[in-house]
Amino acid sequence: MRCLDTHRSRATASKRFESAHPRSTTPDRPTTRGAYRAQLAPPQGDSHVTAHPLPFRDPQLPSGERVDDLLARLTLDERIAMLHQFAPAVERLGVAAFRTGQEALHGVAWMGPATVFPQAVGLGATWNDDLVRRVGEAVSTEVRAMRAQDDRVGLNVWSPTVNLLRHPLWGRNEEGYSEDPKLTSAIATAYTRGLRGDHPAYWRTAPVLKHWLAHNNETNRDTSSSSVRARVLHEYDLRAFREAVEAGAVAGVMPAYNLVNGRPNHVSPYLGEHLRAWTDRHLLVCSDAGAPSNLVDSEHYFDTHEEATAAALIAGVDSFTDHGTDSSQIVARVRGALEQGLISESDIDTAVRRQLAVRLSLGEFDPELDPYAGTKDFDTPAHRALAQEAAEQAIVLLKNDGGLLPLAADTRIAVVGLLADECKLDWYSGTLIHRSTPLEGLYERFGADSIEFAEGVDRVRLKTSSGTYLVVPEAEEADDQVRGAEGALDPALLAGRTDLPPLTADATGTDLALIDWGDDVLTFRAPDGRYLSVADDGFVRASADQPGGWVVQETFRLEASGAHENGHLLKHLGTGRYVSVVADGVKVAAEDPAEAEIFEVVVTERGDEAVARAAAAADVVIVAAGNDPHINGRETEDRTTLRLPAHQERLLRAARAANPRTVLALVSAYPYAVDHEDLPAVLWTAHGGQAAGTALARVLAGDVSPAGRLPQTWYASDDDLPDLLDYDVIGGRQTYLYFEGTPLFPFGHGLSYAPFAYENLSVRRDGDVLWVSFTVTNTGDVAADEVAQIYTRAVDPSVPRPRRELAAYRRVHLAPGTSAELSFELPVSGLGFWDVAHGRWWVEPGQYELLAGASSEDIRLRETVLIDGEAAGPRPVLAHGLDAADYDEQTGTAIVDRSKTSGDAVTQADGGMGELVFRRCDFGDGVTEVSVEAAGEGTVEFALPDGEVRATVGIPATGGPYEYATVGAAFAADGVQDLHIRLRGPLRLAHVGFSG
Repeated sequence: MRCLDTHRSRATASKRFESAHPRSTTPDRPTTRGAYRAQLAPPQGDSHVTAHPLPFRDPQLPSGERVDDLLARLTLDERIAMLHQFAPAVERLGVAAFRTGQEALHGVAWMGPATVFPQAVGLGATWNDDLVRRVGEAVSTEVRAMRAQDDRVGLNVWSPTVNLLRHPLWGRNEEGYSEDPKLTSAIATAYTRGLRGDHPAYWRTAPVLKHWLAHNNETNRDTSSSSVRARVLHEYDLRAFREAVEAGAVAGVMPAYNLVNGRPNHVSPYLGEHLRAWTDRHLLVCSDAGAPSNLVDSEHYFDTHEEATAAALIAGVDSFTDHGTDSSQIVARVRGALEQGLISESDIDTAVRRQLAVRLSLGEFDPELDPYAGTKDFDTPAHRALAQEAAEQAIVLLKNDGGLLPLAADTRIAVVGLLADECKLDWYSGTLIHRSTPLEGLYERFGADSIEFAEGVDRVRLKTSSGTYLVVPEAEEADDQVRGAEGALDPALLAGRTDLPPLTADATGTDLALIDWGDDVLTFRAPDGRYLSVADDGFVRASADQPGGWVVQETFRLEASGAHENGHLLKHLGTGRYVSVVADGVKVAAEDPAEAEIFEVVVTERGDEAVARAAAAADVVIVAAGNDPHINGRETEDRTTLRLPAHQERLLRAARAANPRTVLALVSAYPYAVDHEDLPAVLWTAHGGQAAGTALARVLAGDVSPAGRLPQTWYASDDDLPDLLDYDVIGGRQTYLYFEGTPLFPFGHGLSYAPFAYENLSVRRDGDVLWVSFTVTNTGDVAADEVAQIYTRAVDPSVPRPRRELAAYRRVHLAPGTSAELSFELPVSGLGFWDVAHGRWWVEPGQYELLAGASSEDIRLRETVLIDGEAAGPRPVLAHGLDAADYDEQTGTAIVDRSKTSGDAVTQADGGMGELVFRRCDFGDGVTEVSVEAAGEGTVEFALPDGEVRATVGIPATGGPYEYATVGAAFAADGVQDLHIRLRGPLRLAHVGFSG
């Protein structure tokens, strides 16, 4: 598509948009299709049609009318076809094919070379909304530029991920921004604004937030249910989505694979009750890949795919991502649901209308007015500079005892560790155009003569039972064919190749680098840098630049063999088979360990010894440790521990023993628990994209003062962590909001090369707003950024509240000796919590502290304000009874679905007794009877604070989990008292009523 004069196009589109309609879409509403089609479709061949566009192509019409016009012109078959991710073209109307979904988490992914920015958790660590907005602009600009060259590149981008980083062992920790909903929503809003663009009518790309809702585990991710009580739902999980949606730059959401309160997210009533209530824009809901089929195949929530598809469509799913590019099965399921009366045409129309509204906003039907249609900016100097700026701002200085950092220009540096000469990508990275490792960055900054390098891997030969050794054949000619302009191997061309010769065995063999990533997961690398990999034919070849892929084919495990004292079996983790030496090469063929080759691992050089030698010869040692984002913690795989892998801990100890001036530089997608007491300096950066090494070197040299801040708590031990599936952040005392232990490094923590002073905190209330201001001064001798943070705390709350909660923050740059007065506008409503007793947000009257400082634990200033208001009063149980899921406290229970369409119930979770506590229940002058609405069978006991059971209600078998019965019993209580309800047996308690 070509673009008219940019200035004229923007001005014309803006004027038409503002005069014709105040919003780009209208709220969802049913349409009388036949009458609308008759009204808008002129006779074929009419000269008027030739002179003027069809109404859906007329930019002077309100957007809602345009969408309805196009919808009315589509046949039923055409509308059904649009429900699949890959919607076909409607050639008779000149409507192009369209697909939902283009990954763009930190750069354009999966579509070839693109600018690669730091991982999302690294962008969160910048605490810089403006920077992240500019990254979003660059990414969406490259989406448009790539789209102009390749129509497979989609404009509906599935990004960002706003799932809260509640649990640091989550495999996809790298994809989120923070454990805090305020920081997450602010960074997500900034990114979506960049992705959307600033034109009033047309969007550069259409962002879809992932993954709705309460999704923070990969273990059994499509069958596990997150039990999320009302306070956690409203105060924590919904907030990250809500504030981003309300900001107006979000096109939709993607439901997560998991269930919430026993109901799959893809049929969640929350899509209508919450998400679509936050805005009057059309929001496009795109399913996650394969999730529609999971409703039947793995979750067994529905008996047939027609039922499942109908339920998802009615709940609010508009685009079904299933079976890849093959739309036939989804089309058949929708048509089957329609024929069975499970859905109506209006349900289909509602979903298609939302899709068309998004396509309209992307300028598809106004190519001559689309201000982004001619975008060509790709891999520009500005984008490269922005990638470096983002990588620099994401680096967090965790510790710097004695001022070891920054390093002097003449420092002799040993750079060691598994990440020292790596620039790792993750599953949602684009292909690198430029690459910078820590080693390369330090070479560039300090000069190669000042650097000593030791990777620290063990060099081994694998000896077979016949006395030969595995050998990697040379592949120079094939190798040259796949090297890019900068000499780097292209992983897209190497991985899975079958034209390279497989490994063989001979009398001498090849030294292999054995890289131990922990949990007994190993990779092997040939001397020329190629990793051992397995292609579809099963042969082992040196044919990958890096481990990667949905199923990683480059990982192995050594298993002890009882048949040989020093023997090992070599298991390929991608196939689950064992390595054998066969006549035509080395192959993974044996399923039975007894048929596998037995190898002896002959170590020719120990990695820790090489590290110790390099460290002893240097002034300072930089140990680059961390993870490979495709191994031990990634999509489909949670981590098992916070600890560094044992091999990397061994390297760290060797470096420290040889040279006390050792800096640990963690390059990782998630936090670690590291023993740092004897380390003078520690840094952390997420995998920083194409400029990672340059950025790290500039920070180490002091060219840039570090100012990244931790976006999540770093815990000292695995013992500090809750169960991975415990989503009750309040009851489980999780994240910095509630954690009562001592963290390794707290939320918001990060040091600088300059000290800062905080002074003159002022808090003033003006109606519904608190105005907070204070002064920050750079008292050091270098220019640096400070991230000033404001937290709030309820002094004497009636219910458990956060120890402190982030309310605002700002990153500011200050020259030495200069000050900045920072002012913040905080809504009083931000002091509130979800009152389960009355089903509303409520700001409790009382004292609140305003805390200003450099982290959640480094508070420099504090002021107390008194907030007046009306007391909430006790629970009105006589008028409304008790919904079981609206408890104040619980032990041994889980929230489940009351029905397949709506509502919650509570069941005991561990096979024993579950207990619910409801505080301050107002029984008035007295009640004499209690009634229980429950399904299943078992007993429900009622006790008052003295612990004595006052009533026991037996629930006879009701016939199924959704077959409810109401059973009553005598129960006497009066006044305001706490109520304890105990559940025994496999029942679901939905509601309790009282009378008397």
